[in-house]
Amino acid sequence: MSTPLDEQQITVSASSLRSMRDEFQRFLMEYRFGLQEIETKISILREEFHEMHDYNPIEHVSSRVKSPDSLVEKIQRRGIDPDFESVRAHITDVAGIRITCSFVNDVYRLFDLLSAQDDITVREVEDYIATPKGNGYKSLHAILEVPVYLSTGRVDVPVEVQFRTIAMDFWASLEHKIYYKYERQVPDGLLGQLKDAADAAAELDARMTRLHQQIRGAGATAPTRLV
Repeated sequence: MSTPLDEQQITVSASSLRSMRDEFQRFLMEYRFGLQEIETKISILREEFHEMHDYNPIEHVSSRVKSPDSLVEKIQRRGIDPDFESVRAHITDVAGIRITCSFVNDVYRLFDLLSAQDDITVREVEDYIATPKGNGYKSLHAILEVPVYLSTGRVDVPVEVQFRTIAMDFWASLEHKIYYKYERQVPDGLLGQLKDAADAAAELDARMTRLHQQIRGAGATAPTRLV
């Protein structure tokens, strides 16, 4: 008995969907493994500071790989061709990790420690601490490329690493909640208050740095800048 045409079409469609699903899962898997490589490096530094030094600059670490829905939304918003090679070339924050530090100098110190490792390639750096965004946003963003070794060979995976102080992270969390509530159409008055809060957070960072210097010595937290 021959198979009806409709059933043949359904079988082909289901097979194609399974193939697409498997390819998409493998694509995201590469980023998940790349993220794990960076997390391991940070974990080693964190444990070393805890065991061997009297001060640990790493306060908190969080990470994520974009969900399929979030990735598709970004592809559509940026008008990128919906194929894996285009996504690899144009979207560098599929995997992301955020490192929260105590002081501004810790941000640059940790960036230096990570970027100096010989299997890390720095693809891009945006220093919003030295040059904040207009709304007051501060953070150091770096795209760090790390090799992942699969059964099929080496894959170089970009991971976006954000470095912030506690004050910067608190402000950014509040800003995100406000923009989400107002669907990015934030009233001007509230935007002004957000900028004032960013200035207050920056002043808090400066005050805490001065206190830390008094406790540990002036050289302990002298801020550096990226070249």
